[in-house]
Amino acid sequence: MLIQALFIFSLLVASTQALDFCVADPSLPVGPAGYSCKNTAEVTVDDFIFSLAAPGNTSNIISAAVTPAFPPTFPGVNGLGISIARLDFAVGGVIPFHTHPGGSEILVVIQGQLCAGFISSLENKVYFKTLVKGDVMVFPRGLLHFQFNSGKSPALAFASFSSPNPGLQVTDYAFFKNDLPTEIVAKTTFLDIPQIKKLKAILGGTN
Repeated sequence: MLIQALFIFSLLVASTQALDFCVADPSLPVGPAGYSCKNTAEVTVDDFIFSLAAPGNTSNIISAAVTPAFPPTFPGVNGLGISIARLDFAVGGVIPFHTHPGGSEILVVIQGQLCAGFISSLENKVYFKTLVKGDVMVFPRGLLHFQFNSGKSPALAFASFSSPNPGLQVTDYAFFKNDLPTEIVAKTTFLDIPQIKKLKAILGGTN
């Protein structure tokens, strides 16, 4: 009986230890619950550390950059219900309307000035404000929201999420960076066809 009890106890201890963390192994298949766990014997302290010190490249169509600390690059956050990203904005930079279907977001402004806001799903009510250094704003899960640099100098912010995989769908890309026929886009958005074709050409869509 004593040996049996010790065996059960050792299993319980092992089970508890296994629940401490689930460091992502990007080489294994990804399932609905997230990334598979790396063998604990291969886990190192570096799996729990990630640097967001370097600014992102804002030389692009939106003059902004997002540097995510998500499981593929920061495996230690896998399964913990949290993640973070660095947001860099050149003057005039914008992160256009988008949603995170998998998590809510908290934004903190570190430098510069941002205009940020979101739209409620029930009444399409808009909540937006100009944010400055030290301001924090929350964006509820799944709601359309945006941020843009409304100041005269570069801006920096950090966004944390209530999920290691919050997901991302950029509205402009969803409409215009695809092969959905222009006529269908026009019918469902009330935009005129020349404008749709122009946006598809800019963002890489076809048809």
